[in-house]
Amino acid sequence: MNQILEMLRDSFAHQIIFSTGLLLIMGYILGQFSERIKIPAITGYIFAGVLLGEAGLDLIHHENLQQLNLLSEITLSFIAVIIGCEFSFSKLKLYGRRIIFLTLAQMMLTFILITIGLLLLGLSSYVSFLLGTIGAASAPAATVVIVEKLRAKGEFVDYLFGIVALDNAGTVILFSVVFAISGSVISGSEADLLTGIFQALKEILFAIISGAIGALIIHFSTHHSPYKGKIEIISLGIIFLNTSICLILNLSPLISNMAIGMLLVNLSEKNLHIMNVLKPLTPPLYAIFFTIAGTELDLNMFTASKALLAGLIVIILRAAGKYGGIYASGHLLKLPHRISNWMGFALMPQAGVAIGLVLFVQGSPIVQQASPDIRMEITEMINIVLMSVFFNELIGPLVAKMAIKKNL
Repeated sequence: MNQILEMLRDSFAHQIIFSTGLLLIMGYILGQFSERIKIPAITGYIFAGVLLGEAGLDLIHHENLQQLNLLSEITLSFIAVIIGCEFSFSKLKLYGRRIIFLTLAQMMLTFILITIGLLLLGLSSYVSFLLGTIGAASAPAATVVIVEKLRAKGEFVDYLFGIVALDNAGTVILFSVVFAISGSVISGSEADLLTGIFQALKEILFAIISGAIGALIIHFSTHHSPYKGKIEIISLGIIFLNTSICLILNLSPLISNMAIGMLLVNLSEKNLHIMNVLKPLTPPLYAIFFTIAGTELDLNMFTASKALLAGLIVIILRAAGKYGGIYASGHLLKLPHRISNWMGFALMPQAGVAIGLVLFVQGSPIVQQASPDIRMEITEMINIVLMSVFFNELIGPLVAKMAIKKNL
């Protein structure tokens, strides 16, 4: 067996096509196995990644994973557009204020609890605030996959999609502001705080403008077209171009692509057929996205006592913030008990957005030029986030699936 593995590592593991095929096949096999034992396929995808990555068989080269991150960006772009399509003005008129209140309550409570918990543990202020912000993020990819697998519809799902979309948009905005504040601490400069916040808000505005332009191009190019091929080509091309523009200009692809979906569905309900054309492309993207996430998990983090304790604090306080914020605000709004009592459970998964934000911190020029002590603290922060994601992507989908099934 060891000889076979060595042969695969030496002869095939360096090939990006081999890595892609292996991730897809193993993800599919363990995803199907997971569903047979009544747990979400996402959990199987994560385990497949752990098995194939450095923590397991080590059949995926790190260089290949860096290239495959392109597929993660594409997947998050698709998910953002799909989530944005749930923001029809008719639904917002029906649920809008309540969704905004629920979202802000659980997001801010999660942020506050995690930040205070980590400060009490002795972590530095900027790390605590950043981890509090990242902890507020949910997992649109996991949510979409679970809902699609269950073919769930109705009021509960409408609320869930609205909260997830607003939660991640709000988290990105909050993160932009917190990172602008933390930047002066990391760099050791005395930069103007208001300037940093203004810059963050300006980037968010430009992301929305970029998405709006993309939506208008897709709408006017495909609105009257009956040909699926044309719709696929133009829609994919614009989504890819918009995502790349955001990455180049350091804007948020998540917010920008949500703006595409939101504007499309409100320009005309006929634009929903664009989503119907694109959705068949998403299963392999979901599979490889979560399998890649599994390969990046370093199980050695569980042996570092301080990181382990901080990770446990983040996991516990995140769950308390998500559930407590929804429960309290839901009862204040006198919402149906099924929403107040169960919606918090449906928000437990955590993946792409959290990983994306922590990788943004890691790759930031400010961090790259920081002192060795700062970089060590950032590395510890990354381990804490990955530990939280590891737990919440293995257990979270199970809890979310249970909550959604209870409300079908």
